[in-house]
Amino acid sequence: MKKIFICFSIILSAMSFAQKKGAKPSLPSYSYQTFNCSNIGYFDPNTYKKEEIDGVYQLLYTFTGVNFDSHPVFKLSDVEDIRKNKDTYLQQLEKQYQQKKKELYSLKIINQPMWKKLQQETIQIFENEYQLNKDNIMGFADPASLKNSPYYNTCKEYVDVATSGDKQKMYAVWKKFVEARSKDNADPKGVMTRFNEKLNDPRKDDYALIDLIGFGFHNCANSSFRPVTDDEGKAYTAFDKIFTKLKADCDEP
Repeated sequence: MKKIFICFSIILSAMSFAQKKGAKPSLPSYSYQTFNCSNIGYFDPNTYKKEEIDGVYQLLYTFTGVNFDSHPVFKLSDVEDIRKNKDTYLQQLEKQYQQKKKELYSLKIINQPMWKKLQQETIQIFENEYQLNKDNIMGFADPASLKNSPYYNTCKEYVDVATSGDKQKMYAVWKKFVEARSKDNADPKGVMTRFNEKLNDPRKDDYALIDLIGFGFHNCANSSFRPVTDDEGKAYTAFDKIFTKLKADCDEP
């Protein structure tokens, strides 16, 4: 009986060892939020490191779009606000820039060409966006300062006319600019009616700056460094493929 018990114990031990030997270790997980989904991805730790995956995620979902608090100018009171608080806004921008720069530049990413390229592009856009925000604040206080902007050569038509001293020329270019924009509006006649009201306003010069600098120069400069939108979402798809297994809990569209 004792021999049978010992034999049985050996068999159980052998089965247990075989089960442990054949069992696959559980993969580490990475939880992340996309535009409308909560995701849990499982990855191969021999291929990727968690901090590198997180670095790529930050590039895709955190450092995209607008990185800084801006001060858009749509009405005369906005112009007055920027001129009055220029120094404060510049200090706030600089503080935010330094904080975000430290985060962005210290990211560790997956060492693959696609992600290294994304990191370089993200840094360049970040730096350009900072410069443009700075130029916008300075520009409403002193339009001539935009001649020192790195975007001046690309968008000089708006700067030159706003600083030429030839008011009639500025009004003519302003009208042409508004007419072009009105064609994309559902009520083009209404746009031109409002333009004529502004043209007859005592503060028409500031109204002109709102359009020429706040929209003309800004949009021109902004489009000069923004990459073509990845309509197919290749980078996002590639990120999901990092994981050997992916669970997604998505909101209904």
